[in-house]
Amino acid sequence: MSYYDYTVTKQDGTQTKLDQYKGKVLLIVNTATGCGFTPQYKDLERIYREYHDQGFEILDFPCNQFMGQAPGSDDEINNFCTLKYDTTFPRFKKIDVDGDHAEPLFRDLSLEAPFKGFTGAKAASLRPFSNENAKQFGDKAYIRWNFTKFLIDRNGKLVKRFEPTEDMKNVEAAIKEQL
Repeated sequence: MSYYDYTVTKQDGTQTKLDQYKGKVLLIVNTATGCGFTPQYKDLERIYREYHDQGFEILDFPCNQFMGQAPGSDDEINNFCTLKYDTTFPRFKKIDVDGDHAEPLFRDLSLEAPFKGFTGAKAASLRPFSNENAKQFGDKAYIRWNFTKFLIDRNGKLVKRFEPTEDMKNVEAAIKEQL
């Protein structure tokens, strides 16, 4: 099965298949507006604008499961991202990424590329919060924090998982390799 075969919910509540992105490189991200990683929106938008014309898309899925860091409605989240970070990539309905109600797309991405730990300068400070949050979901703690990213190739296959602590330069380099 290709990740292009999944159906997700758009921000307006309608269902859409990811096959509309067939042949494109995708970066699928769970996000939050009140997280220490929220400034990554700036890098994501820069990368999106630089590579979009080469067949690159970012798919943004807000999630409020990590210390309530994505409060507000879908419209409020979209307005925040548009006004504060001038984002132009597609944003979808707020979802769960962990637990019994996890979005199947994220559940399956995480099962194919499980969490292997945080890296970088923020890893030590994030680990206790992540571990505490994951306790409530047990073996269904698929995503460990906001701004986890999954890179999908032009054939709809998972290439790599990036934790939020990954340097955005590494994420960009992996995207360029796929283009």
